[in-house]
Amino acid sequence: MALSQLHRRPVPSFVPLTLETGAGAGPKHRQLYDQIRGHVLSGRLAGGARLPATRTLAREIGCSRNTVLSAYELLLAEGYLAGARGSGTFVSPVLPDRFLTVTPPAPPSPPAAKGGAARPALSVRGRALAGQIAPPRGPAGAFMLGPDATRFPFDVWGRMLGRTWRRPDPALLRYGDPAGHRPLREAIAGYLRAARALNCDWRQVVITSGAQQALDLVARALLDPGDAVWCEDPGYAGLRGPLIAAGARIAAVAVDAQGLSVASGRAKAPTARLAVVAPSHQFPLGVVMSLGRRLELLDWARAADAWILEDDYDSEYRYAGRPLAALQSLDAARGTGTSSETGRVIYAGTFSKVTFPSLRIGYLVVPDTLVEPVIRVRAALDDHPSAVVQPALAAFIGEGHFSAHVRRMRTRYAARQEALIAAAHRWLDGALILAPDEAGLHLVARMTPALAERMSDKQAAARAAAGINVFALSGYAAEARCDPALLLGYAAVPEDKIESSVRALARALGA
Repeated sequence: MALSQLHRRPVPSFVPLTLETGAGAGPKHRQLYDQIRGHVLSGRLAGGARLPATRTLAREIGCSRNTVLSAYELLLAEGYLAGARGSGTFVSPVLPDRFLTVTPPAPPSPPAAKGGAARPALSVRGRALAGQIAPPRGPAGAFMLGPDATRFPFDVWGRMLGRTWRRPDPALLRYGDPAGHRPLREAIAGYLRAARALNCDWRQVVITSGAQQALDLVARALLDPGDAVWCEDPGYAGLRGPLIAAGARIAAVAVDAQGLSVASGRAKAPTARLAVVAPSHQFPLGVVMSLGRRLELLDWARAADAWILEDDYDSEYRYAGRPLAALQSLDAARGTGTSSETGRVIYAGTFSKVTFPSLRIGYLVVPDTLVEPVIRVRAALDDHPSAVVQPALAAFIGEGHFSAHVRRMRTRYAARQEALIAAAHRWLDGALILAPDEAGLHLVARMTPALAERMSDKQAAARAAAGINVFALSGYAAEARCDPALLLGYAAVPEDKIESSVRALARALGA
């Protein structure tokens, strides 16, 4: 409707308006604005209705003309009112809230009866993903899996963030490099060369939001639907989702005392395109892959023209000697310089176990031949990772704070592991068997035959669930038959809480 036509609509009797006074009443012009806007939206003031002149309305409700002018100006600016020169002020025929609000959806239809012909709402892959069991998290406390994030030096971290964002470089405000912030990639490459003996350049580093996105990028770049992938069994369930999303066929490969069984993998899926392994400290068993098994795996990858994704999720926490060299460094050391015989290992890491999980920063180190295609895949999927924390993390690593934090936490976690084992010997003897582990953030507590006769590991975990977080080893197995055992995380449990937590677990298990 044109503004020149608004005055032709009949002028309704105006709705009542009142202004409150006193503490908490709010500005009068805002009260008037809210009331008129409410009447417009409720329909009491229809589109095209003419409002009283500002002097007339001010006199009727007992306020200054400026109060009414301020309210009208707000309503005009937001599109609730329209003004026609010489004709007054009218309710707009097109209200802004019609475009800013969403009509509530109709209630969902009842689910179709079983046996009906209703088409499934999800795709085959969607149903497979929705059917996956999420990795157990558990509330804070004993014996949750993961690091003690409360010990992170947030005062230092806050200074790093403030240094970047109080006066940010304009380049950080624009779309960034799909592979991530270059200073962070350089810092990661330098750290990995020193701490993990990786043979890498910063150009090979691609920043991700964690291990799952890292595997998702690799799977999308390298796998076709139906390609087989070796996965450790038992293993980390969170890595199955990206493979299912890529349409891969997952081959659950047994893990023994030397790590992933290459012979079992060859028997199950001889033409597999990818193997996903954690050679430095396998989750959940804590096995370290032997040198012979590592060489055997590399030989298979070269012969089969396959790839290896090395998941190095908690390599920083090794309590006996220096951290083990990564599989990637062994791959590079054995190379002959031809692309067919080198660069079969893609290295994936995360900062979640060293900083705090909600940081959501991980990385890939890809062979030279994969750098460009993987970065192109990254750009096609989500353009670039968030730049909010990357500069701060680069400074945190480059200035030595990261290594210092790792050293402090390594000492603290080693002491907590010792305290857990000592308390278990006192209170869980005859129920659970705990042995020291040279690395990691949790222990595998084997159930004794006496306890296993009374309950399964899943039943034991359920009994403890009222106040204690323990996780059944069998819950991480796809096909493997595991001895009954429980996973007990110790890193996030203060030493003065370990004794009482172990006693609570003993009571729950009837030990």
